[in-house]
Amino acid sequence: MSAQKIKMSVVDTNRKPIATIFMLAWPVFLEQILVSLVNYVDTAMVGSLGAYATASVSISNSPNMLVNGLIMSLGVGFTAMISRAIGAEDLERAKNLMRQALTMVVMLGVPLMTLLICLAGKIPEWMGAEPDVLPYAMLYNRIFACSLIFRCMSMLITSMMRGYGDTKTPMFVNMGVNLVNVVGNFLMIYPTRELSVFGFTFTMFGCGWGVAGAAAASSLSSTCGALTMLSVLFFRKGPLQLNLKGNFLPDKELLRNVLRISLPAAFERIAMSLGGIINTSTIATLGTVAIAANSLYLTAESMCFMPGFAFGTAATTLVGQSLGAKLPNMAEKYVKTTAILGSCVMAVLGTGLYVFANPILRMFTPDPAVIALGTVCLQYDAFIQVPQMLAQIFSGALRGAGDTKWTFIIIASCQWTLRIMGTVICVRVLGFGLVSSCLAMCADQCMRCVLFYLRFRTGKWKTVIKD
Repeated sequence: MSAQKIKMSVVDTNRKPIATIFMLAWPVFLEQILVSLVNYVDTAMVGSLGAYATASVSISNSPNMLVNGLIMSLGVGFTAMISRAIGAEDLERAKNLMRQALTMVVMLGVPLMTLLICLAGKIPEWMGAEPDVLPYAMLYNRIFACSLIFRCMSMLITSMMRGYGDTKTPMFVNMGVNLVNVVGNFLMIYPTRELSVFGFTFTMFGCGWGVAGAAAASSLSSTCGALTMLSVLFFRKGPLQLNLKGNFLPDKELLRNVLRISLPAAFERIAMSLGGIINTSTIATLGTVAIAANSLYLTAESMCFMPGFAFGTAATTLVGQSLGAKLPNMAEKYVKTTAILGSCVMAVLGTGLYVFANPILRMFTPDPAVIALGTVCLQYDAFIQVPQMLAQIFSGALRGAGDTKWTFIIIASCQWTLRIMGTVICVRVLGFGLVSSCLAMCADQCMRCVLFYLRFRTGKWKTVIKD
């Protein structure tokens, strides 16, 4: 079948770059802010059970992120290739890439899910969880792992949709997913109790499962999200609608091109997650309060981190489609405009993060020791919001061009030399506390910003993928 041509690219030389950037970024921006707010509520619900509950959920985050990262790295390759195909108006190639993505996530997701279920009890033990945390962490991991295939499916479909410029559908679906998660937490974490609303008292049903209820709600919402995403791909009418008659068998040539981009991204994720494991296990030596404070201040900071993700996503899509349309100068213009917009946004949000650090932490936990420690870390973190945003935008641009080798090199080298080694030396050797780990992370983000900018300025990313 000859390649079908259709104008689906969001790249438009007659439209101001700022308009196109906002068109792509605002749904992701809103989605991520809502996700962060839901994470706040989720964290506060778990935190209300005590520091042991927060620690039992957070202690295995790094290993779980490692598995998620392997799937997300596939999304990097498929996003770059799909956005390039859309830019070149090659519809059939884009649809074939989408079918290959679904095949790959099943082939990898099922064995990874099985592995996590089997290791549910060992992972928190390897991470150095304290004895009072271990049984809760094991139960949480086992339930949470059961939905891995659905989480991976949802992440990959979201990446594909953003690759061809549809950022609104993932926004609406993920808003629904998070609503299900919050309602599930409300019903599953707490026991049946008496509630008073506007002067009316009534009995509210609850399962009373505690930490296990939080895991069950997350698994349920992830499953609903994946099934909804699949329904959109196969039942929504449009030029990219899939059907079961298409070829879902592995295509060696396409997968070879995707893996050439995805493998460095996978190594990047592995390096980040392994580093996170070492970082978390090092912080675990400081005790339950430090673990909880670390988890909570990072959760609070995610409100500012997510807008950076939105602008980085816009840069990825626009660079990929611009290069597919043979408009490399337009790609560069989009990235520079995005960097200016992102810096202005983060300057404002970073200021708010510093001023309201203590009240934000108080929303998550009543523990005064956790609040005090987390507040100091969050205020230091406020100073790196602009360079962190720029690092996300420039790295997003490089990924959109398929230049994932350099994103891997920069992120891995900065994280391991500054953040991981810095934390290990400060905590394990010098005996400093959690604040030293926070400062090491700040140094890591600032150096990434400098190196990503220098790589982008060379212009070599424009010819990484040969058409």
